[in-house]
Amino acid sequence: MRHRRKGRVLGRSPSHQRALLRNLASALMLTEREVEVDEVGAPKVAGRIITTVAKAKEVRPLVERCITVAKRGLVAIGQAQEFGSLAVRDSAEWKKWRTSDQWQKWARASAPAVTARRRVVQLLGDKKAARILFERIAPRFVDRPGGYTRILKLATPRLGDAGPRAMLEFVGEAAGLQKPPAPRIESVKPPRKSRTG
Repeated sequence: MRHRRKGRVLGRSPSHQRALLRNLASALMLTEREVEVDEVGAPKVAGRIITTVAKAKEVRPLVERCITVAKRGLVAIGQAQEFGSLAVRDSAEWKKWRTSDQWQKWARASAPAVTARRRVVQLLGDKKAARILFERIAPRFVDRPGGYTRILKLATPRLGDAGPRAMLEFVGEAAGLQKPPAPRIESVKPPRKSRTG
């Protein structure tokens, strides 16, 4: 019996499952990166990957958790900026700030941001994906309390084994996923002729 055994096995050992979910989550984050014109393997649509339904349902909580952790880190970065210095590193003004009480306050305020970044790197296993998450994805969802992704089932199954496929994508306008609604054209019907006349 599977009492209290949550999650799908996906036909893999536990370490293989963790690696699969990390790679899927990192792949979703990396679709938001800057791509060159003729880059091989560049994502077709930013913020979207196509996988099986079961894998999408398993990786979704990991992606949501990473975004939530990154949002907490952004809050800490914002609080630390009031104690920061705009001076160039290793300049006389910067060295003065570095030995002052303001630096101690800045270090204490920015510690949760460093912890959040390390936690995301631990969850994803990819520093580049973590950087993209903090710079592009998390600021987009600052005002959103949750539900950062959605799963859309595709009509055509996977070639080879006919596995059901799904798209896992970020929600929102900034991902370039929503289009403005088309103008509605109402048809004008001609007046009905009466039968008596």
